[in-house]
Amino acid sequence: MDAVVFDFGGVLTNPLHEVLADWMARDAIDPDSFTRVLKQWYSRRVAPGTPIHRLETGQLPVAEFNVLLAAELTTVDGSVVAPDGLLDRVFAGMGIDDGMVALVRELRALGLRVALLSNSWGNFYPRTLLDSLLDPVVISEEVGLRKPEAAIYELTLARLGLPAERVVFLDDSQPNVDGAIAVGMRALLHRDAASTRAALAPHLDGLAEVHG
Repeated sequence: MDAVVFDFGGVLTNPLHEVLADWMARDAIDPDSFTRVLKQWYSRRVAPGTPIHRLETGQLPVAEFNVLLAAELTTVDGSVVAPDGLLDRVFAGMGIDDGMVALVRELRALGLRVALLSNSWGNFYPRTLLDSLLDPVVISEEVGLRKPEAAIYELTLARLGLPAERVVFLDDSQPNVDGAIAVGMRALLHRDAASTRAALAPHLDGLAEVHG
């Protein structure tokens, strides 16, 4: 392999299910109401153009998305979900996974290219850190495309200047992994830093030194 492409949320950060559980507990959100929204707006079976799709591609401003999302959510205590700053609250518990950042640095030290390919929910990114570690940085909101559409993987490959078969993609979402495979990339489903380290090794032309 010549390059490894990382997703952001849930890969370079703590798991998204933890982030979302923390938010729902703090805001007293009924988890069933959020699950319903995800099924209606984000499942692989829904038609293009949902509010989440439009948010990810920069077509729907965060403030407008917050209003739409708040209207769909219910709380366990009957309180009203405030739309102002809703996505800020959703992602308040997100933090960088130091183990994955260490892996990025090690891959760079081994001479591999490392890049970012992320679907944005309002561009909550530590850009100074990411821009110093990853190149290119491809964020859906900025390019008007989203995973798992083929075009955003192809754009990332073009910016890397590499053929798909020389690139490994890491994501915590199976549909996004499948999208990468469909364009010829090798792709791995990320669960945690330790298992991703182990899974990467056979994809890296025998670079066994990629270990914890």
